[in-house]
Amino acid sequence: MRNKRLLIAVSAAIVFGSVAAVSVYRYLARAQAYTKNLNNVVVAKVDIPIGERIIAEKLAVVQLPRTAAPDGTFARIDENVVGRVAVTRIAAREPVTEGRLAPLGSAAGLSSVIPEGYRAMNVRVDDVVGISGFIMPGTLVDIVVVIDPPDNDNQKERVSKIVLQNIKVLANGANLDKPKNEKEAERVKTVTLQVTPEQAEKLALASSEGRLQLVMRNSIDQGDEVTSGATKKSLLSGERALPLPEAGVGKDAKPVAPRTTAPRRPHVRLAGETAAVKVTTPAPAPPRPSVEVIEGAKKKNVEFP
Repeated sequence: MRNKRLLIAVSAAIVFGSVAAVSVYRYLARAQAYTKNLNNVVVAKVDIPIGERIIAEKLAVVQLPRTAAPDGTFARIDENVVGRVAVTRIAAREPVTEGRLAPLGSAAGLSSVIPEGYRAMNVRVDDVVGISGFIMPGTLVDIVVVIDPPDNDNQKERVSKIVLQNIKVLANGANLDKPKNEKEAERVKTVTLQVTPEQAEKLALASSEGRLQLVMRNSIDQGDEVTSGATKKSLLSGERALPLPEAGVGKDAKPVAPRTTAPRRPHVRLAGETAAVKVTTPAPAPPRPSVEVIEGAKKKNVEFP
């Protein structure tokens, strides 16, 4: 009997040990396979603003799955990352990629974020021109100038015209990124615009000959609008009301036309036609309040006036 119990205990131990060994083996195999699928990726420890030169103290190395790591990442913190200039804002714990860095040898600051073939040009602004601090780096604007026509032009009155469209704002004052608070944005007296050399010539002439106005546009709207300009004559001619579109809806969306009530057409009675007489029955009068009075063996209802 004792040998039988011992045999059962040994058999159970062998079975449970085999199950545990198989489970541990499978777990280690999956962990090893997961580890082989991980890659070292350089990420930012803290926020790195646009135009700043990257230092090693602001970087860290983490492991990410190959399918989760974006293209152009770095595996080590070396000279390929340290000393480069960020051309876009890199948030904390975001991977540092080649597309977010300026080429090797680029200077820090504004010059690193100017694309090839473009120029950066400053424009003086005030609360009106700068749309009260809403002009931030990355905003797209149109430039309107109010200017006197040339002397050889038959038109003598001033003209308001959009001269440049879809211009990107590179900097707001000395800020290449969004200011930390609204008061700092309102104190800005200049904005830096990204223009081509031809656009820079037009902008310089417009700022010296007339008064500039920045018009903010939707970042999704990249279309080109052709306008004839505005004069006093066209201004006093009036403008028809347009339905307001919903925010985020494209201009191709058809606005809902307002509902109008059609006027009633008068009825003209023909010769020999008799007018229909509408017979109305008077509504029954509401019952008057009454009180039941008992006098001896007689009962009667007395109505109040």
